[in-house]
Amino acid sequence: MLVLLNLRDKSLLDVGVAKVTIPVSRCSGPCLPGSRKKPRETIHICCYDCIPCSEGEISNITDADNCIQCESDEWPNEERDRCLPKVTEYISYQNDPMASVFSCLSLFGCLVTGFIFTIFISYQDTPIVKANNRNLSYLLLVSIFLSFLSVFLFLGRPSDVTCRLRETSFGVFFSVAVSSLLAKTVMVCVAFKSTKPGSPWRRWLSVKLPYTIVLLCSSIQVVICVIWLSISPPFQDLDTQSSPGKIIIQCNEGSDICFYSMLGYMGLLAAGSFLLAFMVRTLPDSFNEAKYITFSMLLFCSVWISMIPAYLSTRGKYMVAVEIFAVMASSAGLLGCVFFPKCFIILFRSEMNTKIDLLRK
Repeated sequence: MLVLLNLRDKSLLDVGVAKVTIPVSRCSGPCLPGSRKKPRETIHICCYDCIPCSEGEISNITDADNCIQCESDEWPNEERDRCLPKVTEYISYQNDPMASVFSCLSLFGCLVTGFIFTIFISYQDTPIVKANNRNLSYLLLVSIFLSFLSVFLFLGRPSDVTCRLRETSFGVFFSVAVSSLLAKTVMVCVAFKSTKPGSPWRRWLSVKLPYTIVLLCSSIQVVICVIWLSISPPFQDLDTQSSPGKIIIQCNEGSDICFYSMLGYMGLLAAGSFLLAFMVRTLPDSFNEAKYITFSMLLFCSVWISMIPAYLSTRGKYMVAVEIFAVMASSAGLLGCVFFPKCFIILFRSEMNTKIDLLRK
């Protein structure tokens, strides 16, 4: 009896009670999804090796000759047989504990600043508040309060608007704060030199001088920020290459020259305030807070100098965390060094908050 075998279909035929199986001629096993065939250097095309798909590629069929590249916003699963959406990374309010920590610290800083402002308003006619230009103290407290508040611009999903506000706001707020300290230090120096008979420094003892210093120094920073926003403003950037399987949503500074010009000018103001305060720190205590300004500027400069290498060596949300830490640490340093000693005297050593005590010093 003849048995006809269909080699093309490789079917099984019953012959009486016997079952005949058509053998398969191959020297390599099948390549499962997630891998592709790589031919061996032989004359037989049925001999090949199975190699995993490269990073960012998949294969979803058996014995695939080539792998398929995933889209820019997708990434292969562990088996590399299908593409999944990439995970977005930023400091999120929903599932990132860093957002909760920074929010609480920022609100705490705002509350402490508001409490100190209330104390200064309540005791505005006392000698220790009047001795160091209370209006400049109010301006300094407002700028520190806004600096703490600007932390919320760094949290959440970045957008073009928040990117532009976050990078320019802390530059302007800190410039106002440091300019206020510079004006305070200049007035200490002028007030001491004008005590000598016939001193030419008396003509500089005017109400307009400290406000002119603050306005002039702050306006330069505002001009830098306006030029920055006009030429190449910060914008939202989707980084799909730095971290496999993630889309880092971050702010691109736009113009690096403008960004570092803003930081450089802020550093120049801080260095000038530190040097001037250091030189006049030994003047009589009756109108001198220069030693407190010296410590605050030393802390301020240390924070921002150490922030730069940390900022450049991190990526994604950790870069933003470094920037937030620098903003809060420098704000807390200004608040603690300049205002805590005065608040301690006002609340707990009221006998020292008298005109006689200040003049005796």
